[in-house]
Amino acid sequence: MSHACSAIVLAAGRSTRMGRDKALLEIDGVPWWQRQRDTLVDAGATEVLLSARPEQMWTRQASGFAGVVHDALPEGGPLVGLTAGLERASQPWLMVLAVDLVALPPAWFTGLRADCAPGVGAIGRREGFFEPLAAIYPREFKWLAWEALARGEYACQRVAAAAVEQGLLRVREITAAEADWFANRNTPGEVRPRS
Repeated sequence: MSHACSAIVLAAGRSTRMGRDKALLEIDGVPWWQRQRDTLVDAGATEVLLSARPEQMWTRQASGFAGVVHDALPEGGPLVGLTAGLERASQPWLMVLAVDLVALPPAWFTGLRADCAPGVGAIGRREGFFEPLAAIYPREFKWLAWEALARGEYACQRVAAAAVEQGLLRVREITAAEADWFANRNTPGEVRPRS
């Protein structure tokens, strides 16, 4: 069964290892932010949000987004942007995609959508570690995320594990053939997605 999903591109990271804003790097002339937005649209997102920092001036000209959300806790990491997306989303599920997972195809989210159910999202896991920045979260996940943030816990792994334990997320094991999709790019030598 396929479910209507909102989506968010997480682009608020500081890209310190890359040395420049990753969202503005390009593949075949297409900036990463646009590539990720298009991936989410191709995966069936009915609206796409952008998580960014207020000082990222390029976001004012970035088209194709239903809105830009800013992290309430600037040093809180991706869990803060994810939570902001859940608060803003118009649909009961939110597809989340980090701006630097540029090898991930729309088919990944199509598969995850099939695993969703009312109040339940889906997340990939590989070698015991979750892939929280390429997952689908139900609106109900925000309560768990808020509680973690209130405790000062920003690690997505721990919150994802709690969500699985509570039945908010179903796990899809990532196959060897899919593993390269999750290679994030952190340094200038890693900017080309693997084929």
